[in-house]
Amino acid sequence: MIAIKVPPLGESIVEATVSRWLKQEGDAVTAGETLVELETDKITVEVPALKAGVLTARSKAEGDVVAVDDVLGQLDETGIPGGAAMTSASTDPPPVPKDPPGGPVPVPVMMSAPADPPPVPKDPPGGPVPVPVMTRSAPAARRTADEAGVDIASVPGTGRGGVISKTDVLNTIAAVSKPVPAAPSVPVAPSAPARTGDRETREKMTTRRKRIAENLLLAQHSTAHLTTFNEIDMSATTALRARLKEKVEKEHGVKLSFMPFFVKAASMALKAYPLVNSQIDGDSIIYKHYVNMGIAVASDAGLVVPNVKDADQKGMLAISRDIAHLAGKARSGKLAMDDLIGGTFTITNGGVFGSLISTPIINFPQVAILGLHKTQDRPVAIDGKVEIRPMMYVALSYDHRVIDGQQAVLFLVRIKELMEDPASMLVD
Repeated sequence: MIAIKVPPLGESIVEATVSRWLKQEGDAVTAGETLVELETDKITVEVPALKAGVLTARSKAEGDVVAVDDVLGQLDETGIPGGAAMTSASTDPPPVPKDPPGGPVPVPVMMSAPADPPPVPKDPPGGPVPVPVMTRSAPAARRTADEAGVDIASVPGTGRGGVISKTDVLNTIAAVSKPVPAAPSVPVAPSAPARTGDRETREKMTTRRKRIAENLLLAQHSTAHLTTFNEIDMSATTALRARLKEKVEKEHGVKLSFMPFFVKAASMALKAYPLVNSQIDGDSIIYKHYVNMGIAVASDAGLVVPNVKDADQKGMLAISRDIAHLAGKARSGKLAMDDLIGGTFTITNGGVFGSLISTPIINFPQVAILGLHKTQDRPVAIDGKVEIRPMMYVALSYDHRVIDGQQAVLFLVRIKELMEDPASMLVD
């Protein structure tokens, strides 16, 4: 028997939540096949089977909080799918029991056999006739067949000795296009008064949501949080992107969004104002001579911030590829720990959801974060005349313990200058 344990979860992560079991008790698994998914505050961790066998026990339920090395379940590497009920389903028919003095013994009936035992045939001249083999099936197969209203005896078995598996039942259901009926709902009388409990729902926080909450509070309580704003005329960047995006996608297979422009602009501005790319350690300031640009991504599991490593050393196309790759991994829950650690500065884009202006919270222990917002046509004064331009508000939240207001404002102005003259970034 092999214990299925919670693996090491990564730097500074000590617990996780059981997110989803992919296997039921009694299911056969192959070596390397994922048994259960764990959710941490940063990533989803897949726990695979170390060896082939049968999942005999699930010690933790979905929603349980577990720590590193906790036992999640048990795997029997010598087991047969379906557990003990399958041990009698061999390729040879069951022997015919001898008659005791009181008379013949009825043939034992399997769960899926008819209620009445089949008659024992009389022996022909050639000798006794062996008892016919009963329908042999895994418990999961019988349960699935019962729920779908399928006669288990009509399902062809593909397992060893003709054993019927759950997959065989599902294939039969699909072949006849007969959907599994949902459990009937209990009707509620219209005149019945609504219970107070029906007006509220209590849901336990996931490990990820708890950690996000803790980190946000830590950032607010541990930094001298301040935000400065500016606005960017997006006309030049919009025009340049419109000219390049079709060519870039056709020749390089990359969809050119606005984010790579901001990543490039922020990387160049951080080189000009290195204090914004620093970190406090006790009474020391650590200057980072590289830029690992964090990109906040909203996923079904919550907010994650994967990093474009060494963004200051990359061109626009490489940055675009990295962003697309990380965003895809984030939304599919496939981010690795290395994708999430080591960030030096973060960009968050509330504009994709329609936010016009906000004050982002620093991604602690970083000392600053850039907030992007919705691009909106607004009247602005250009050379003494009012024109309609696509404008975006940008916000820089920063730790005032390290960054003075002057540096914060100049940093944001530098981003504005680069975004309003994007060609200067392409030749950098």
